[in-house]
Order: sequence, then structure tokens, then C-alpha cells
Amino acid sequence: MEDRIREDLVRDIGIKRFEHSLRVIEVAMKLCDIYKVDRDKAYMACLLHDCGKFQDENNLLKHSHKFDIILDEVMMDNKELIHAPLSAKIAEYRYGIDDRDILSAICYHTTGKEDMTLLEKIVFISDYIEPARSFPGVDEVRNLVYRDIDRSIVLAMDNTIGFLISRNKLISDRTVNARNDLMISIKRRG
Repeated sequence: MEDRIREDLVRDIGIKRFEHSLRVIEVAMKLCDIYKVDRDKAYMACLLHDCGKFQDENNLLKHSHKFDIILDEVMMDNKELIHAPLSAKIAEYRYGIDDRDILSAICYHTTGKEDMTLLEKIVFISDYIEPARSFPGVDEVRNLVYRDIDRSIVLAMDNTIGFLISRNKLISDRTVNARNDLMISIKRRG
């Protein structure tokens, strides 16, 4: 089955995006060992996290409609957000993934959400820091993630929110709520 998934992914999302997914897996496996998370679940979530990231916007919108994904104003303002819930639907219906943990990690890998599981956190941050990513602040997040995954995600979200503000983009309430939830948890820990 995995060979078929790999072939389909290369065809659907292209070799560059597929190679990105492999780098995300590489980071996630290291984090799974540190944070004691199921490697098989993380592997599948990372492999399929971008399976709905079609190269053409019309395809993205067509597939979103097909799967009854409600596109709110935030998603229409920042169409990059659409591929995450779409990828979860494609993983479920095309690739037969029925594990709710994997599907949720795929669905929220761009925005995060309140009360994230460790699997969701690992997929989120692995996508953000994979080795080919190069932008201001990524190295600081990379260094922090191996000591404190929650603080690294907050820093990643801070960077993303700042970037979105600088581009006059809308910010997902899921990201704001996820950040607040993590900050509360960090403050309680001391």
C-alpha cells in the first residue's frame, strides 16, 4: 500500500512537495523518539499531510467543494490554509486512513488547535522546521523544539502571526486559540 501512496503522491503533488514530506517525516521521527509518540502514526500523518496541496488553485477549490469543506473568510483570504482539512479528507477517502489521531494531525498541521495532542504538535512543528525551510526565526525554533515542543510551537506561531500581519492577511482563530492554550499551559508549568 505504501508504494501506491508514494506513487500517487508524486503524481498529485509533484516531486518537490513529496520530497518536502519526506523531510517532514525525518524530523518527526527524531521528535517521536524524544517525546515518546507512535512513530507509525507520525510517519503516515507526515507522509499525507500535504496530499491535498494541489498545484492549481481551481483543483483545490473543486476538491474542497467535493468534500463539503466550508471555506470561511480566513481560508479564502489565505488559500494556503485550505489544503490541511482537504488533505485529511483525501487521506481518509482516497487512502483509507481511518485513524482519527492521524487525520486530526493532518487537518490541523497548518493552524494548530486548542488542546493539541503530542502527535498533532509533532506534525505541526516538523512541517515548520523541516531542513529545507529557510526564513527568519526558523533556526531558533529548530533549536528549541528538542528541549520544549510547546515553546517551540508558540515561537513558530508568533513568527507566522507576525508574517501574516506584515502581509495584511487574516489570522485563523484556531492559531490564536492554539497559541493561547499553549501559553496557558507553559505559564502553569512555570
